[in-house]
Amino acid sequence: MLEWLNNNSGALSAIASFCTLGVWLFYAQLLYLGFARQRRPRIIINRGRSKSPDGMCLISNMSSEAIFVSNVMGVLHTSKGEYHCDLTDYTRSDDSGQGGSEQHATRQGPLASGDYHQVCSFREIIDHIAEGHELNIDRNTLTLEDEMLRMLEIRLVAIYGSEDRPLGAYRTFMLEKSELDPNEENNDCLIVPTTFDTHRVSRRWHQKRIRKWLESLPSSR
Repeated sequence: MLEWLNNNSGALSAIASFCTLGVWLFYAQLLYLGFARQRRPRIIINRGRSKSPDGMCLISNMSSEAIFVSNVMGVLHTSKGEYHCDLTDYTRSDDSGQGGSEQHATRQGPLASGDYHQVCSFREIIDHIAEGHELNIDRNTLTLEDEMLRMLEIRLVAIYGSEDRPLGAYRTFMLEKSELDPNEENNDCLIVPTTFDTHRVSRRWHQKRIRKWLESLPSSR
């Protein structure tokens, strides 16, 4: 046995070196994946307070660093096309006189890690889009006369940390009819997200898509 080990010491040494290298590469990969997860931006667009259209649209920053919110947009998808609006500087109707303050007048600005913005209710977003495009909408039932509402999309454009290009995030919500529920203030429909998570648009080849988002906003709004 000893004679065999002496005769094959070179090969055994090479095998041990490759095994050691494999272990180091494995741990290096784990460290890199952990670092990449910490550096990856994480933005969540969700509903809060209620499943009805009077529920609030919330934007949360779950990244490890702060983000700078540049634009918040709403897109109403109907049977005849899409209608866009800018929600960045939209003042809620229920601000009770606080709409003129800097805190309530705009959603543009830094958002710390773990913090969130309360945009406004989904009903107000739909109302704002309908008003900007002169759509005849029933505010109570959220229905249009000549077309069918399909879903509402919320988009966000922001800057993350030291990144030199903007990132985007979006999530769509269906407007579904609901059965009568005594716990809901409005029983006409429910705001139901179409996906479990918020979609992130942060790759270099996504920049053209983000530019199209910004160009789609009405210049007068």
